[in-house]
Amino acid sequence: MHIAKNSALVKCFDSNASLWLGAPVERLGRIDVAPEYSWIGRVLNALGEPMDGKGAIPHGQTFYSIDRQPPAALHRTRVQTPVFTGIRVIDSFTPLCRGQRVGVFAGSGVGKSTLLAMISRSPGFDVAVICLVGERGREVRDFLDETSVATRERAITVVATGDESPMMRRLAPLTAMTIAEWFRDHGAHVLLVIDSITRFAHALREVAMAAGEAPVAHGYAPSVFADLPRLLERAGPGITEEGSITGVFSVLVDADNHNDPIADNIRGTLDGHIVLDREIAEQGRFPAVNILKSISRLADRAWTREQKALIEHIRSLLSRYEETRDLRLLGGYQPGVDPLLDRAIAVAPILYENLRQSPNEPPSQNPIGGMASIIQNVKA
Repeated sequence: MHIAKNSALVKCFDSNASLWLGAPVERLGRIDVAPEYSWIGRVLNALGEPMDGKGAIPHGQTFYSIDRQPPAALHRTRVQTPVFTGIRVIDSFTPLCRGQRVGVFAGSGVGKSTLLAMISRSPGFDVAVICLVGERGREVRDFLDETSVATRERAITVVATGDESPMMRRLAPLTAMTIAEWFRDHGAHVLLVIDSITRFAHALREVAMAAGEAPVAHGYAPSVFADLPRLLERAGPGITEEGSITGVFSVLVDADNHNDPIADNIRGTLDGHIVLDREIAEQGRFPAVNILKSISRLADRAWTREQKALIEHIRSLLSRYEETRDLRLLGGYQPGVDPLLDRAIAVAPILYENLRQSPNEPPSQNPIGGMASIIQNVKA
């Protein structure tokens, strides 16, 4: 709602609402949800109403406002405990910890939703809350069908498709975050997946522009850059050591520009970023993670000293391999001139092949150990 001196502008949740000049308007107050354990396995809309045809959902005893404040910074517990996703490239190079917030940065069509579905299968969480905002209806059905039965039985899915009003698309991540907070407050380790946070920002922009805010960067109003960290900061550990929210937020990079205002703002807020590369996807190597551009700011809490040394060595080999690709293709390098490059040429293709992983494969148990064997056994 935008209130001016002589008028009030009201934005509807339903795009097809029947309104007319002079229609009475009543303020209902804040929007609350009252989750409970029976919500697990259900698909809800942005208002917390069931949309899976399985009947009504009961309400819990405690109502949570969707605009809750995050726990006070000095009262939150520290992020310490590693959690394994079963995805080799992530567990090796960008390992996650319970309570961490990480972004998956990708353009369209490079396997972002598939990777998120793989992450949602991680056995390291008690419950998953999945928010699909701004997606096509077909993609919503595909995402739900591609996740395993075991995942669906421990997940709550909140959906606001692209044809719904910007108010609903703006509301869906807030509702999903609030549900995740309820489970965290009840001692659960929650995986929160929001796909995508960029379309949430698009909805914020539409609402802000309709309310008369002036654009400041790529058409985004100032309130957008205030609302994004306000949402993201609500994820993470709680004030006790019992519960946590591990947030995985996909960022749809417009025109593959990883420095656009939304991507840049989110990257500075989160605890790490996983970058999916279109060139890698075009090579048929999935997940299409660009190892050299991806980072987890909490990786040191997941690696042992020996594992950290190994990963840093592998990164140096892959960096040398990639930065000399054009030189080698032109025939400008002779073997024996640079021992490190000779080693990289021998090892890199095998490492890349080892990191391929299909959604149908079982979770990886010891990916770093597998790469250590490759480094030891392959001779330059």
